[in-house]
Amino acid sequence: MLAKLSTRPAVRRCAGASALALALLGAGLPAAAADRPQPDLTRFYRQKPVWGACEGPDIPKDLQCAKVTVPLDYARPRAGTLAIALARYRATGDSRGSVVLNFGGPGGAGIPELAAEGKQFMELTNGYDVVTFDPRGVGRSSPVSCGEGTDVASAVTEEDADLGRPQALLRRLRSAADQCARNSGPVLPHIGTVNASRDLDVIRQALGDEQLNYLGFSYGTRLGAVYAAQFPGKVGRLALDGVDTLTEPLAEQGIAGAEGQQTALDDFLDWCTTDLGCPFGQDRRTAGAQVLRLVRSLDENPVPTDFGGSFSGQDLVGAIGQALYSRELWPSLERALASLIEDGDTRRVLAFSTGGIGLPAGRYRRDGGLVDASEVPADNLPAALMAINCADDPDRPTAARITKDLKDLRTAYDQASPVFGRYRLTQLLMCYGRPRGTDFIRDRVKDVHSAKMLLIGTRGDPATPYRWAVETAHRLGPSAVVLDNKGEGHTGYSSSRCVHRKVNEFLLYGSLPASGSSCPADAPREPITSDSTG
Repeated sequence: MLAKLSTRPAVRRCAGASALALALLGAGLPAAAADRPQPDLTRFYRQKPVWGACEGPDIPKDLQCAKVTVPLDYARPRAGTLAIALARYRATGDSRGSVVLNFGGPGGAGIPELAAEGKQFMELTNGYDVVTFDPRGVGRSSPVSCGEGTDVASAVTEEDADLGRPQALLRRLRSAADQCARNSGPVLPHIGTVNASRDLDVIRQALGDEQLNYLGFSYGTRLGAVYAAQFPGKVGRLALDGVDTLTEPLAEQGIAGAEGQQTALDDFLDWCTTDLGCPFGQDRRTAGAQVLRLVRSLDENPVPTDFGGSFSGQDLVGAIGQALYSRELWPSLERALASLIEDGDTRRVLAFSTGGIGLPAGRYRRDGGLVDASEVPADNLPAALMAINCADDPDRPTAARITKDLKDLRTAYDQASPVFGRYRLTQLLMCYGRPRGTDFIRDRVKDVHSAKMLLIGTRGDPATPYRWAVETAHRLGPSAVVLDNKGEGHTGYSSSRCVHRKVNEFLLYGSLPASGSSCPADAPREPITSDSTG
């Protein structure tokens, strides 16, 4: 789940809980594989990145870029390599090393985010080089793609007429999985958080740090927790903001994800209908029905886009969902929806879906090198989100189970949200036809004996519920310290002055609040910059 650090759009992993979904699709918890001797990785741990100017438009001149090389398959390090793209802002004074940032997703590229939002982290350059990276399969680091014409979201819609016969849907899902595999190249079987964490340790060593100092948002907290379990002795100061679940299957997360986003949509409509420019008018009682009619209308009759292809109701749902995690985006969302409704202009809404980038389908490099920023596929972010979530989740419902339970699942998701339910159900079903995911996260990421870690949970977070911070802290053990943010929105670093200050104090000075400490909700204000921290 990409942290909402700014007014830039973002994609998030669906979040939540549902006993029904678990009962229908839960597959149990197989035992973790036994530890195996590791092959020699010395050549990867001896490399030093060569820093230089970053390429591309709108890149700050003081942002430097480099790369590190990692094994495609850590079990067979001679079978091929990948290049991982890095970027950094240099420390302004004496540097004590680096702090590495991950902005979430999964599927979010770190370099463009840091380039656009670096001001929020300038205080950290008082002691650190501030570093980020594009994880494997993401951005310039061997980006995965499902190619043009893969619209599985509409498949769930098209099967509405006869949910008792979902065979056509299953064929579409398997075809989509095959198309993603064809378009993604050799990285796809080796994507996922367990390997990304191992890449992170190679990055740590390449940066010259004995221990990893790290700030992860949303999905980035999952990556940080996995790193702490794999490399407990290498944990420096880890801050995890918007804490992800380590145990709930995707089947459970989807329904409460729909519920959380429906609540956020209701809040947006409460605000929008008080403004004369609201495209849904000023009658709050009818605004929700208007949104649903718009979605259904676009599902039945998608409209063309400037980039080719079409824009469906499910595309609109995805775009709205990305905008709802930050109140700062509401005015932009209101204007984008007005442009769509009044002029049929999809450009502003598409900016939420693509991060403001409309690119043609790209191609992976067979040699594992970095792709050019202009060649990153337009669908990389959602394709990577699906690939990483599926790789991290071992549950794989069979065709028979989906056939038996699809109608009940659809009912449960629609009850959770008439707008977002179908979209979330599709995200769940997209793992069908893909290889089974790892057991490592559920079985092994617990009882971590490392340096203290700071976990931040936000009470009004619609994507990563506060209870996940508490549950994950309990699972990780005494090393985890929870900071209770009483505010709203997804993650706290950019929305709470108190959280911003406490995270910086921990990373810079090792000052850790007592577990159970809280931060009060802030009054509405401008986004935090390095000049406005309190």
